[in-house]
Amino acid sequence: MSKSMSMREETPDNKEKRPVMETVTEEKVKKERKPMPPQSLTWQTLRVILAGAAILATLFTIWTPASLFSSSLQERLAEALAQSSAADQTQMAAGLLPEGFPVNKIGIVVGHRGNDSGAVCASGLTELEVNSTIASFVQKKLTDLGYEVELLDEFDPRLVGYQAVLLLSIHGDSCEYYSDSATGFKIAAALSETKADNATRLVACMADRYQIITGLQYNYHTVTVDMTSYHAFTEIDPLTTAAIIETGFLNLDQEILTKKPELIADGIVAGIQCYLNNEGVSSTPTPTSEP
Repeated sequence: MSKSMSMREETPDNKEKRPVMETVTEEKVKKERKPMPPQSLTWQTLRVILAGAAILATLFTIWTPASLFSSSLQERLAEALAQSSAADQTQMAAGLLPEGFPVNKIGIVVGHRGNDSGAVCASGLTELEVNSTIASFVQKKLTDLGYEVELLDEFDPRLVGYQAVLLLSIHGDSCEYYSDSATGFKIAAALSETKADNATRLVACMADRYQIITGLQYNYHTVTVDMTSYHAFTEIDPLTTAAIIETGFLNLDQEILTKKPELIADGIVAGIQCYLNNEGVSSTPTPTSEP
């Protein structure tokens, strides 16, 4: 054996020192590998369980067939959804409104109130009377649904910079008889609406629901510039979606306007809910202006 090889032989001293080094290393590793406290293990386990549950819930929601539920359970689920707060429902219409914007607030302008009587019929009936009665029913019905509703005058000073999820001005059409076709309603939104998509959808919802509930025809071809350029449209906050409705003619439609004002209000409220709840509508013309 060579000298170099003999130098590699373990001496008694080496044999004694080696186990000591190994023991020190093992002890060091044991100290570094401290067991995790029970709280950490529990939290990690809980996080894994919660993450798994979230994934399963999402998949279940997407993939679950309707037949998996009994009809009674489906009814209970539908009832629970129907009872959700108005504030939650309006989030769909609110879109990207800034924080603090009153998304549960609705403004109703009582046409001509505080200014004049509007159209006056031969019988003495005034447009203001009809507008006021309908607006009161609308306010009550929307309030019962959980919304904050304000009735405003025609030129109410509060209209300047007015903030709400929507503003609707209620008016009536002429008392004069023009022809047998002078019947039905009109509705229009602002031409310069900042959130044009919202305004278009509000008009579509109002026209669809109002026509179905009242049976009155939608005279979209007779919407005037006076309606699309309604004064309040330029006074309110640009983020407030607004529209104006002429509920019917005070001549040929007088009977339904005066004897069934609550039905008229039902049509308006249904249109508002359609918009706020992002409900579907049939293909309804939504004019922007008509000279």
